[in-house]
Amino acid sequence: MRTPLKQLIALFLLSLANATVLSAEFETTAVDYDNQEITIALTQEPPQLNGMKATDQVSIMVLGHVMEGLVGYDRRGNVVPGVAERWEIDDKGATFWLRKDARWSNGDPVIADDFVFAWQNTLKPETASEYAFILYPLKNGEAINQGKMKPEDLAVRAIDDYTLKIEFERPTGYFIKLTAFTSYYPVQRKFFESKSDRYGADADDLLYNGPFRIKDWVHSASLHMVKNEHYWNKDAISLNAINAEYITADTRSRLNLFIDGKIVLTRLDGETYKDALTQKFRIRRFTTGSVFFLEYNHRPERITRNVNLRKAIQHVFDADEMVNKVLATPGNLPGKSLFPVWLGGVNDKFRKEYKAPEATIDIALGKKYLEQARQELGIDKFPPLVLLVSDSPTAAKQAEYMQGLLKARLDLDIKIDIQTFKQRLAKMTAGEFDIVGAGWGPDFDDVMTFGDLFASWNLNNRGRYSNPEYDKWVRVAMNSADPQVRMDAMGQLQQILFDEAVILPQYEQGVIYLLHPKVSGVARRVVGPDPDFSHARVIK
Repeated sequence: MRTPLKQLIALFLLSLANATVLSAEFETTAVDYDNQEITIALTQEPPQLNGMKATDQVSIMVLGHVMEGLVGYDRRGNVVPGVAERWEIDDKGATFWLRKDARWSNGDPVIADDFVFAWQNTLKPETASEYAFILYPLKNGEAINQGKMKPEDLAVRAIDDYTLKIEFERPTGYFIKLTAFTSYYPVQRKFFESKSDRYGADADDLLYNGPFRIKDWVHSASLHMVKNEHYWNKDAISLNAINAEYITADTRSRLNLFIDGKIVLTRLDGETYKDALTQKFRIRRFTTGSVFFLEYNHRPERITRNVNLRKAIQHVFDADEMVNKVLATPGNLPGKSLFPVWLGGVNDKFRKEYKAPEATIDIALGKKYLEQARQELGIDKFPPLVLLVSDSPTAAKQAEYMQGLLKARLDLDIKIDIQTFKQRLAKMTAGEFDIVGAGWGPDFDDVMTFGDLFASWNLNNRGRYSNPEYDKWVRVAMNSADPQVRMDAMGQLQQILFDEAVILPQYEQGVIYLLHPKVSGVARRVVGPDPDFSHARVIK
């Protein structure tokens, strides 16, 4: 039935009115210029806000807004003073002089003992920190973490309240970059002991020394950060509040929230990217520096311990197809190595100087490796392999692709285990998987942040891969300040990862996202909390 012209005109005018309402709501709910407040969405509930235990990106992003280490990063990714106003570093150790106006959110001064206590506590075996290894450059750190020495033996001393003296286990040319990382944040001894196991569990169970503090936290629903009135550099902070009113991993829901003017930033995936193009939004791009891969369970009871099974999968997977047909968004690069293309080497990029070995896509060869694996394992038929992934639509889509691929090319059955973000981390740590969708982003700006990931002592090595030869080359790189020696060792690690098919690299992540046009100063960075709203502001 044809619609009368008057009705069409009325509908058009109504759509214009709706557009005006949407625009007004976009400006008044996602941003508040007068009060300098913004509203965001978190992709997940932060699983761990105890900085001595945190490992995931969401927790680290939140902690990066409410805590501060000896140093931090500016908007361009340069190291800048934090709690420390100056420092001296040589091959044997470091001395940091703390600023006397650095305060906790209760008004107490941040003192050198707060760092000593936090680092000792992180290294205690009973803390079970998966990032304890990042403090191994501190003299006696590794021995303490292995239970061979007492926490008090850590060669870190508070000379006085504002002078911190550190001895190194070995020369560590990148140490200053380490001190910006979450595991190096301070913890006030008195406050921690008053909270015990509750530390970090809720808004009132944390003491903050960063630009913001958590005002309230409704678990799995919302988290509100407000400016920390005791922060030493509070005059440089424009925002008075960052309101995480929504917690959802669903990209469609987040795009709708953005369109409705309820949040200021959202990432896009293959489907929402098309909608954003239709809406004619300005789409921004950012390379995260992260590598995503399938990680195998190398524990003795899992059949994925078999190298020929892993090689079979290696020879049927096509990283180009994953990037172009499954992810289908700009900016991603096919995964070739654990070491991403942006990492520096001796004189050029690491991957230019040490070309990543690549497996040919050869289904017949893959089947040959699979048969060898079957015979070595002494089984008649492969049982379904459990692929553990998080509950985001992107992760589920990738898992379904791998399920179809391995069935079609190797007749391997894959059982997809979809879990919430927090539960996936728990199952990864417990080893409840055959294969898990994983990724790794840089904790500091040095090739070692990727190289030591699969060392036997690194608890972020969730599949518990253990190889003395791999460990040897990590130690070589750790114990040398010579760039050539260090990069040669990393080249050896890259080759071992390929030869033993330790992981299956899938892609290097490029992100496309939308940002409210009235929000300025949001930092997107490869190293450090991302996104960082610390120096953002609402403009007219």
